[in-house]
Amino acid sequence: MRKERLIVPVVVVLAVVWAVAQFLASLLFERELARALADLEARGELVVERSEVERGWLTSSGSVQVSPLLGDGWHLELTYLARHGVFSTRVEGEARPSTGPRQLRLFGDWLPSSPPRWHARYQTLGGTLEGSVQLAPFLISQGARELDFHGGQLSIGGQHGDWRLRARLQPWRLTDGVATLESGPTSLESRYAYTSGAHHFTQHDLLRIDGLAWEQPGLALESGELTYRSQMQLDDSELRIDGELTLAEVLAAEQVLLSGRVAMELSRINADAVREALAALRRETAKARELAPRELVAHLEPELLGILVDSPRLDVVEVDLESPMLGLTARGDGALFFDPRRLEELSPSRLDDEAEQALWLSRLDGDFTWREAPTVVALWLGLPLGTRDLEIDVIRGRMRVNGRPMPPLWR
Repeated sequence: MRKERLIVPVVVVLAVVWAVAQFLASLLFERELARALADLEARGELVVERSEVERGWLTSSGSVQVSPLLGDGWHLELTYLARHGVFSTRVEGEARPSTGPRQLRLFGDWLPSSPPRWHARYQTLGGTLEGSVQLAPFLISQGARELDFHGGQLSIGGQHGDWRLRARLQPWRLTDGVATLESGPTSLESRYAYTSGAHHFTQHDLLRIDGLAWEQPGLALESGELTYRSQMQLDDSELRIDGELTLAEVLAAEQVLLSGRVAMELSRINADAVREALAALRRETAKARELAPRELVAHLEPELLGILVDSPRLDVVEVDLESPMLGLTARGDGALFFDPRRLEELSPSRLDDEAEQALWLSRLDGDFTWREAPTVVALWLGLPLGTRDLEIDVIRGRMRVNGRPMPPLWR
């Protein structure tokens, strides 16, 4: 009898524990989802909203709307249904992309097929999320244009403050009349780590394209593997962007037209001004009025000019290019600086004016070295035949080569 009397309290306690755990699991999921979406929007480039939200102990559902802060080129709707468990939550839904001002749906208006479904699992204790979406092959035709996409897969994983994205795309082909662009398998690996509100962040990206081919009447180009690496970092003082492009070989008429590597770095972009400019841009776009691009830039001029106060610097870390077909090589490095004095004399909104462009050019100073320059380049520049290295100086926007004024490039 004593054991039978204990059964009911034990069952009640277990039910209460399960109910509390289930309730906490649903709360933790909602908290992490809200934080992730807020941090995604805090980066500054996107507008993120949630609608049709229904919260519950066992299930939650809703729709996430993602669109660019500027323009109406695209829109992405992610529906979701979350089934909460004590230790993990299973999430699934549809990805509904649309394009253009009219927001035509890719799946439905352009393609007679259902939107792709995505799946994810959120671990309650660890706070981690792992999800993926499978992209089915499709064919889009519009007059003489045709896009033949062979499918792919996107996956995302991580936790608050540290996210990873992986994309694997199968070969695709774009045809426009008699011209064709064809790509081999493509992969993208990206990692985004940040503090709360994206006040500081670091983003690493690695893009690999196994091959590209361009063909039109009288011209055929074929490229081997193309690799692009980049790192963007925002800290207390500056925004810094590093980039490196590597070309295996670009072939034309079965000869190597170009191969090599280019690495560059942009630094000393004032961090506080970047944050202020993004905040001002968000305030302007939130107003119920549409501004022309020039008007928008005029409203943001103080913030945009503030980005330049620390004298931004562009470093050409390394150029190592070779063209056996043309008999040319380009190897060198250098740096370019912006003079931030008297910024009030400049106006970003008037950059389409030639006089304003001249003012901005006059703020540039720097130097570049072209090592072992081809003889034909020295002759073209009017330099002695024995010239091997070119020292290119930029002084207030004007270029000098080995101490001589740069001759006109087009005569």
